[in-house]
Amino acid sequence: MKKLDKYIIKTFFGPFFFIFSVLFFIFIVNIIWVQMSQFTGKGLTYWEIIKFLFYMSANVVSMVLPLTILLSAIMTFGDFGERYELAAMKAAGISLTRVMAPLFITVTMMSFVLFLFSNNVIPDFQRKAKNMLFNIVSSKPALNFTPGVFIDQISGYSVKFDKISGENKENLEGVFLHKNSNSYENQQTIIAKKGRFAKAPDPNYLKLILYSGYIYEDDIANKAYNERLNQPNQSIKFDSLAFHFDISELINQAIESEKITDDYRFQNYFEVNETLAKTDENNKVSINSISNQSMMTVNAYVQYLDNPHNKIKVDPTPNFTGEGLAADKKMEVFYNAYVRLNNLKDSNKQSQDQILEMKKYKNKMVIYQQRILSYSVTCIIFFMIGASLGSIIRKGGMGLPVVIAIIIFIIFYVINLSVENLSWKGQLDPYLATWAPNMILFPFAIWLTYKALTDSQLFDIEKYRTLLKPITKRFTKTKEHKRYQ
Repeated sequence: MKKLDKYIIKTFFGPFFFIFSVLFFIFIVNIIWVQMSQFTGKGLTYWEIIKFLFYMSANVVSMVLPLTILLSAIMTFGDFGERYELAAMKAAGISLTRVMAPLFITVTMMSFVLFLFSNNVIPDFQRKAKNMLFNIVSSKPALNFTPGVFIDQISGYSVKFDKISGENKENLEGVFLHKNSNSYENQQTIIAKKGRFAKAPDPNYLKLILYSGYIYEDDIANKAYNERLNQPNQSIKFDSLAFHFDISELINQAIESEKITDDYRFQNYFEVNETLAKTDENNKVSINSISNQSMMTVNAYVQYLDNPHNKIKVDPTPNFTGEGLAADKKMEVFYNAYVRLNNLKDSNKQSQDQILEMKKYKNKMVIYQQRILSYSVTCIIFFMIGASLGSIIRKGGMGLPVVIAIIIFIIFYVINLSVENLSWKGQLDPYLATWAPNMILFPFAIWLTYKALTDSQLFDIEKYRTLLKPITKRFTKTKEHKRYQ
């Protein structure tokens, strides 16, 4: 490697690490902001929260890296142009292609690393993050009661408190407890005006002391149906009652235990291929079942009309008007036809929704799989755009280059979301939807590279003023010098 190549790469990685750190921090803060409601009141340690954010951060890399390459390329070549280093290189006989070559090779290697990272690391981290989030949401609900909302995470009971107060949220008002039991077990409901949480001797239990309330219970277990109907309702009034919740399953639940393992987002590129093949087979079976059911519905009514025992002779033509039938028989035929058609119409609507959901799920799977590869190609396209724009603008720093890079990234992101939504609705092929942003930006990158190689004055304001001068001259009045006024 020559000294010039080392200098170019060193200059590129200067802003690269800084920009990557800033963007990574911004995306992580966004995750914290979105997930903050899941953390509060769960009794999580700082280590558990940091570990969860670490797992979530892996998915951020695939979006941060292309934007970082775009910004770094614009700033690097903009600095070369602003300090006249690019002009000096060209004067020494070094073409822009030769200047871009070492960084192009570097970015290509980074794209390959991103593919390996997206294919092997991100699926594993997404599995850990999703399971950890599920365990966080479902664990320790006793520490996160919400006033006026039923909570049924505690095994065996549904709980609601009208008002919660106190320094440690220990004072309660309007307590309602209902035992979740089936129709063959004793039914129990407890209502109290006030209550408070207290420390239980056993940490596996949550102690609740209730004041001024009633216990309503139906003693119907192990009794026949008629005997249960004759059982009177029992109500017990109490001044105070100590109630214990068994929460051992919740507090002893491992925060990282993996219960969700069948998500396609936990698979790499080649594993998704196998899942897609299985999904296609299952979809074929489901569609055949739906079509057979629709045909059976239609054929059943045809057989009903053709059955001689029905004593209803109907002309099986589209222009049937019911002539020759009695009024009541005519109304019966038309009503039955109306009901059958409505049922068939509703059945077809449900079938269409079911097929659309299957198609939407498969499209999501294809988009996830193709993005493992497409984001790596995006890195190379963004470098071509950034390096070309930087050499044309010839402005370094955090000013104009950053604005242009953000505009390009927003365009890419909007196109990405738009085609993704179209694919989810079944209006666009998922493979085309995944690669459409790259297909749109690649010709733009080629055009910018051509302009940079030919030293085009693409952003020369005076050039555009000269072109528009014949038009603007018609709408502007020539000002005379004050001396001649």
